[in-house]
Amino acid sequence: MTQTGEKADGRPLSGLRVAEFGGGPALAWCGKLFADFGAEVIKVEPPGGDPDRRAEPLVDVGGGITESAVFAWLNTNKKSITAAPGDHARLADIAAACDVLIDARPGAWSDDGPAGQPALRAANPALCIAAISWFGESGPYRDYAATDATLRALAGQARGMGPAAAPVLQPQHQSWLPGALSAFSALVASLIGGGPGRRFEISLHDANVVVTEFQAAVTVATGSEERRRGLNRYFPVFPIGVYSTKDGWLGTTSLSADQWRGFCDMLGLPELATRPGFRTAPERLARADEVDAEIGPALLKRTAREWADLGLAKRVPLVVVPTMADLLATPSHRQHDAFAQVRIGEARFEGPALPLHLSATPPAAVGVAPLAGADDGWRAEPRPAPRAAPAKALPLEGVRIVDLTMGWAGPLATRQLADLGAEVIKVEGRAYPDWWRGGDYGPAALEERQHEKSLYFNFVNRNKVGVTLDLTQAEGADLLRRLVATADAVVENYGGDVLPRLGLDYANLRQARPDLVMVSMSAYAPGTDWADLRAYGSTLEHGSGLPSVTGDADAPPTMCHVAYGDPIGGLSACAAALVALRHRQRTGQGQLVDLSQVECMLPLVGPWIVEQAATGKVGPRLGNRHPAFVPHGCFPCDGVDAWVVIAVTDDTAWWQLCQAIGRGDLADEPALATAAGRRAAEYRLEAAIADWTRQRSPDEAMEALQAAGVAAGAARGFHEVLLYEPHLTARGHWQDVPRPHLDYTQQPSPVFREDGAPYPIRRPAPTLGQATREVLSRILGLDTAALDRLEAAQVIGESPIPMAERRPRSSAVLHQQAAAD
Repeated sequence: MTQTGEKADGRPLSGLRVAEFGGGPALAWCGKLFADFGAEVIKVEPPGGDPDRRAEPLVDVGGGITESAVFAWLNTNKKSITAAPGDHARLADIAAACDVLIDARPGAWSDDGPAGQPALRAANPALCIAAISWFGESGPYRDYAATDATLRALAGQARGMGPAAAPVLQPQHQSWLPGALSAFSALVASLIGGGPGRRFEISLHDANVVVTEFQAAVTVATGSEERRRGLNRYFPVFPIGVYSTKDGWLGTTSLSADQWRGFCDMLGLPELATRPGFRTAPERLARADEVDAEIGPALLKRTAREWADLGLAKRVPLVVVPTMADLLATPSHRQHDAFAQVRIGEARFEGPALPLHLSATPPAAVGVAPLAGADDGWRAEPRPAPRAAPAKALPLEGVRIVDLTMGWAGPLATRQLADLGAEVIKVEGRAYPDWWRGGDYGPAALEERQHEKSLYFNFVNRNKVGVTLDLTQAEGADLLRRLVATADAVVENYGGDVLPRLGLDYANLRQARPDLVMVSMSAYAPGTDWADLRAYGSTLEHGSGLPSVTGDADAPPTMCHVAYGDPIGGLSACAAALVALRHRQRTGQGQLVDLSQVECMLPLVGPWIVEQAATGKVGPRLGNRHPAFVPHGCFPCDGVDAWVVIAVTDDTAWWQLCQAIGRGDLADEPALATAAGRRAAEYRLEAAIADWTRQRSPDEAMEALQAAGVAAGAARGFHEVLLYEPHLTARGHWQDVPRPHLDYTQQPSPVFREDGAPYPIRRPAPTLGQATREVLSRILGLDTAALDRLEAAQVIGESPIPMAERRPRSSAVLHQQAAAD
């Protein structure tokens, strides 16, 4: 990486100027990431302000004027300029003065006018653009109307969630975050890479398929029956869910045999751990009612806090599922500055701070949001022509990352970096490979090479090179230090005490590379009361409080995903690494990125946190209904477990829906012309819609409603997403990447598309130790004799060490899964 020569101050993105055109939370959060890290962000709004300024909850900004608290939280530390959509000259002037454009205007990519993206790029060749849209710029859904819920249904995030009878999904505030993080990462990578400005196409649909990949891969690879097994029941883990206690709700996850045994011991039911049919997670899931009948009454004997404290002491993944009020008062979050003050006019309240906790250059602790048009007088000179620089095929060519991660969250973070062009060197141990390869290392499994047949491992580790090093041996640890000395960054998600015990923590590794960037992905932040919590992605969702605002009001808090924290943590870690690398490029200063993965989940509950902080309460859970869109829900269709999600977003869409379903009589009822009137008749309207949808397949219902301009999305199953989702197929989302030992050769494309084309997948996931000799020879200069000696000493190699032959020191030190998988 080379220095850019820009004048730098203490903020990692200072000196950059960013324009926001369009609207929506994905655009706003992407811009907030830039603004809170020091960039000058120019938000362009229509006259009268962005419509989202009027979304509830509202706060008094002075003079009796109210503004949306959530809008303010999403738009801190920006400037606001109002300009009519047709004021092409003003838009062109703004873009000419910027380094980055985040553009969510529909159709702007193909607009041949003076404010269309082609003209803006021609006038400012250095301009980096992220074009954000619901479904991208090609494919059959390109022009579909969409909402958060309809898009997530099409991405496979609705049909598997909820009780067996019918899906229940979180209807809002979920789809935008993966898209915003992906757009931000692409743009910062482009700035690091230099050269001419790049234009990225970011589809929120593509970005949300990333959240579905694991469940889809498991379903297809195992041939498991795809069905809802009950509220908070997700294949292949059990018990995973939310349980009532003496006081409050407890989130539980028992995946390994040790965790299940420890959980049973805590409950005073040790015999359950070895009872036939209860020993493995899949067995327990098949008999979930029986398991719940045993553990449910036992959990009522203590409070959720008491169980969580006991789980922390015994390393069992248990956590309190907090309300929003509880969340704001959580000491560990307060210790780590997880919340920041938001100001707009005279209003003051709290919201989640950016969770990308760079230790030396943290994001802004206070966010001041502008009133509409507060900066209408802003003017700036056009950016000078860029210095001549060779174009790179991929933005991060020349960047080297040492990958000390396993599971999902960490490898997804490094996959994103690899997809953007970085050389990612994945380090595993022969005695303890990445646990996503599988857990069986007995003779039969080794003979069949089962550790090379995991489809989900292949998904998250593509585009990397793989080496083995036994870090518990002095030579292995020394080789890692030498590799780190040649690298730009390290990403790790081991348990908090593993690397320090090996002498490989940040304080030690920076001796090998003083300007090193290191991303440590803990579940809860180091130095807090919950730093030692054993966690999975499910635990992180539990701890975020999201289940407490999801589902029907009379049901237990409802989970959205089997391991929601993993993809969100991975996408966040990639973004954090890139901010730190950008700062290092400009200043020569490395730093530790102290990422708390549970805090990475807080933006998903940010609107409810803001509502609690601003108003002192949170509204009731609505199930599949929406606070503003009426009707809104998941409706049964013709077929087995067939559903379509429908959202009536305004009064016009209501009239259009009535025509599409042949119920003009409903359109003629004056009382139903407004959302408030429809809310009073919601049960009747839902029944009328269901009568129509039951006669059609999900696709037939979706296509008919979309033709009428109504947001609707078929609730895709995991098989459909992975094997024959028509929009993904039409866009070339699946790339054929053969790999030894694996029959399934399709890989999902990177989210980043440049000028319409997905980035190519350059190589499949490495087999164990596949590139060890090549990497150690090419980078460290080891000769064949040295490599042979290391292999004889079991420091390196290309096959797992059988379980019975593993050294005690390996199991004692490294036989721990990642801090949050």
